[in-house]
Amino acid sequence: MDMTRSARSAATLLVLAVIFVAGLAWAWGKVTEPFPDKASDPACNDTLFAAGDKIVPGDVLVSVLNAGDRSGLASDTMSHLVRMGFGKGEIGDTDRIRVPAQVWAPDPNAPAARLVASYLGKRVPIVDQDSSKPGITVVVNDDFTGVLKGAADEAVDDDTYVCSPSH
Repeated sequence: MDMTRSARSAATLLVLAVIFVAGLAWAWGKVTEPFPDKASDPACNDTLFAAGDKIVPGDVLVSVLNAGDRSGLASDTMSHLVRMGFGKGEIGDTDRIRVPAQVWAPDPNAPAARLVASYLGKRVPIVDQDSSKPGITVVVNDDFTGVLKGAADEAVDDDTYVCSPSH
C-alpha cells in the first residue's frame, strides 16, 4: 500500500506531536519534582583536646540567640564573633535574660565556654543550660554592647571534646 504524500505528512506530524507531548510531560515532571535532600554536613565535629592543649577561636563553633527586642542583634553578634575567628553556628531567638549576655554550655567550666565568654565582657555568666543549637550558645539582650577582643586561647585542664566547625 502506497501512502499518499499528504497521508505520509500527516502521519509524520502525528508521530512528532506524540514525541513532543511526551517530551513536555517528562520535562514537566523533572521541573516540578522536589529537590533531592542535600546530604548536610554535621554542624560541627566533636574534636578531642588533651590536657595541656590550647583551644583557639577557630576550634569553637558558636551559635547566638537574641533575648531582646532589637532586630538583627543575634546576626550582628554572630558576624563579630566570626570576624574574631569563631566558627559560625546558628542564630535564633529565645526568652529574655536578666544580664546583657550569657553563655550556655553543658559544662560551665569547659575551656571553650570560657574562651567564648572572654569575648563578651567581664563577668559574663556561663550557665549550665542545654541548647538546641550546635556548639557553644551565646545569648544576648538589648543591653549587650558588643563583642570585645577576648583571650587568644584557653588552656585545656582535662581531656575534653569541643564542637569544632566542619570544614
